Amino acid sequence: MPIDMPIDMPIDRSTAMPPSNLSNRPRILFLGKDILYNPLIYKRLVSQFDVIQPPIQDLKREPFVQHLRDGSWGDFQAIMRPSWHSGNEMERWDRETIELLPPGLKVFASAGAGYDWVDTACLAEHGILYCNGAGASTEAVGDTALHHIISIFRNMSQSASAARSLSEEVFLDAHHNIPATSHNPRGRTLGIVGLGQIGFVIAQKLYLACGMKILYHDIVRKPLDQERSVEATYFENLEEMLTQTDCLVLATPSTFSGRPFLTADVISLLPRGARFVNIARGSLVDEDALANALEEGHLAAAALDVHAHEPRVCERFARMDNVLLTSHTGGGVVETRDGFERLAMENVERVLLGMEALTPVNKHLFATESTAVNGHGEVNGHTNGNAHGSANREEEEVDASSPA
Repeated sequence: MPIDMPIDMPIDRSTAMPPSNLSNRPRILFLGKDILYNPLIYKRLVSQFDVIQPPIQDLKREPFVQHLRDGSWGDFQAIMRPSWHSGNEMERWDRETIELLPPGLKVFASAGAGYDWVDTACLAEHGILYCNGAGASTEAVGDTALHHIISIFRNMSQSASAARSLSEEVFLDAHHNIPATSHNPRGRTLGIVGLGQIGFVIAQKLYLACGMKILYHDIVRKPLDQERSVEATYFENLEEMLTQTDCLVLATPSTFSGRPFLTADVISLLPRGARFVNIARGSLVDEDALANALEEGHLAAAALDVHAHEPRVCERFARMDNVLLTSHTGGGVVETRDGFERLAMENVERVLLGMEALTPVNKHLFATESTAVNGHGEVNGHTNGNAHGSANREEEEVDASSPA
């Protein structure tokens, strides 16, 4: 289907209420710029609900919080942020902000795979389901990881820089010396932390294209048929996996607290000469510890699409030939933007019509059915799932990992 054509993904409307006058219809707070890719879905949305779209200047933290205090937008039942590049001018959604939201708010659906900018646990406390753009960026982030992994095994960043230098001496130095530290990925072990949608697609691509041996660590083991499809080995013990990993990839979500995963202690468990790739979140990495390991030669190379203090990039990495750096564009394709937009609208629509959300993130954090949540024993019309199976923990991407 051509991506520049309107895409309308119909859903089951059997439970939809007939249109009523505007004052009685559920209200959606639309954060960000106008819909670009899915005008038919948006048209369907406004035919069923009242949509309020504040100007961008009202979305910065101070005016946004003041509007919530004043009740300027009324008692809206949903928040929708269809674009990753607008709609979050307020930045972090913390407890202070969440406690100002209307008590009848049911769902907050946003573009992006990562959700380290919003306190999803606090949303759950207030009976608000958070939905992300899981799946929309999976293919793009998987391709980025494939590129990054091949690049650091083959020193492609250094080779490209040498060619662009226009220096014959630098070119010849690269031509003669890069092969001495380059390797084929085939037969090497790829340790993946987080085998959600993105992690599994990375496993598939590297298994099929490069013949890498797949190892993974996750809080939930995947079904055996899924493991067998890529001959993956599951490690309940992370430390055990790290000691056997030639290339470590992070495909796990960051938390709202922002505590790093890759520390000096974790790095020390990797074999000398291992490689590291991060397509998840920059906050997962202690950048000084990683830079030290690269300078000391414990790690051979690294590839980073995400950075701890974006848009600032660590100067130490920028000076290293063995570090590939990209600008958080892992999920940055038109197809991802289209998917983010569609999922944000469809998640809101489904929840307001009493249907299951497509990509719930914090459903497992809601109180049990015996405990009231906004006066209900269900999660916005849905019974609670278990602690892991119903929650979209990673998408992740941890996009983690997406431009999100």
